[in-house]
Amino acid sequence: MKKYIVTIILIIGFLCFSSYWAFTHVNFNPSHHVGEVIDELNSVKVYYNGGMNNVTGRNLAPDGYNLGLKYQCVEFVKRYYYEFYHHKILEAQVNAKDFLDMKTPSGQINCARGLLQFDNGTVQPQIGDLLIFKGYLLNPYGRVAIISKVTDHNIEIIQQNPGPFTTSRVTYRNTTNQA
Repeated sequence: MKKYIVTIILIIGFLCFSSYWAFTHVNFNPSHHVGEVIDELNSVKVYYNGGMNNVTGRNLAPDGYNLGLKYQCVEFVKRYYYEFYHHKILEAQVNAKDFLDMKTPSGQINCARGLLQFDNGTVQPQIGDLLIFKGYLLNPYGRVAIISKVTDHNIEIIQQNPGPFTTSRVTYRNTTNQA
């Protein structure tokens, strides 16, 4: 009986792992191919990545600046800031969740990024600001996106590598304190 239970647990574990690996590495959306331009912000292109953890090499700027892993969310943000603002994110290799420095007080310079850092809801977001999401079990790296539109009630983000079925633009409620 114990062998039977162990066998079932191993089979379920294998199926869970292989399903997770396939979803994050395989392109299940045949309407797009990896590397296809699917959106842009201020002439900076957003590329389709297929599975969320698909990696197709590192992207370097002409001057050798490390933009990040091709078609990942960090690569888009670093490339956008490099091309549009002519700003190099100071720390070369980071995960999305690491864009937020928990030791930097709200309203102060995040020295590793060379950018001002604010806690969510403390100041009105602006177009071009970054929105950083913590990591979680299925995505321990987090997510970083650029705010592309702001209204009194909503913010729109633009992102690269949201997964095979999510769009590059998503709208969230604007939670800024209006007091």
